Amino acid sequence: MKKTKILTLAMMLFSIMLGTASCSEEDDTVEEFPDWQAKNNTFFNHLSDSVSSLLAADPARTDWKRIKSWSKPSDVAGVNTDYIIVHVEEAAAPEVTGSPIYTDTVTVSYMGRLLPSVSYPSGFVFDRTFEGEYDKELSASVKFAIGDQNGTGLVDGFATALQNMRRGDRWTVYIPYQLGYKSTASGGIPAFSTLIFEIVLQDYWGAKEVS
Repeated sequence: MKKTKILTLAMMLFSIMLGTASCSEEDDTVEEFPDWQAKNNTFFNHLSDSVSSLLAADPARTDWKRIKSWSKPSDVAGVNTDYIIVHVEEAAAPEVTGSPIYTDTVTVSYMGRLLPSVSYPSGFVFDRTFEGEYDKELSASVKFAIGDQNGTGLVDGFATALQNMRRGDRWTVYIPYQLGYKSTASGGIPAFSTLIFEIVLQDYWGAKEVS
């Protein structure tokens, strides 16, 4: 099953749930994210179950991945929301090995968006280093530590993806809110939001190399 088919099924389910926009009883203001927690739960569980079934049927597949969070115990299966879902858009060259660890610094390009909502049928883009389709020659990049000494590193889902990527990988990563901002809003991101990132890992360095 291709990426489009899995996501089309998940998005169709999400669109049905989105339905008509709900309004405030006081001023008829359209609510941008109605029933947001339930819709994000349903979307992510459906996507995770679909990818689990796909990989169980063909364990050799490399285009989809289901990766457990680095912060969760590795000796138990856990639940759907202990995992991120990855679609590999472009894989690193076969000879490229190694991945960053939590104390490393990375250089990446990325775009982050939400699930579709009332005013954003393609999902609200809340942060990005490039516009439109990723282009290696035109896209900006940023450098940052995966984790930092102040405990204000990346959300678990983003950190998990980076620690499993190789230089040159370009992934679309689906992060459940439990591995994102959880029940807290952050900037323009409402609470209980599935985060969808397109991430390109360009390079990384160990702490000693950076200093």
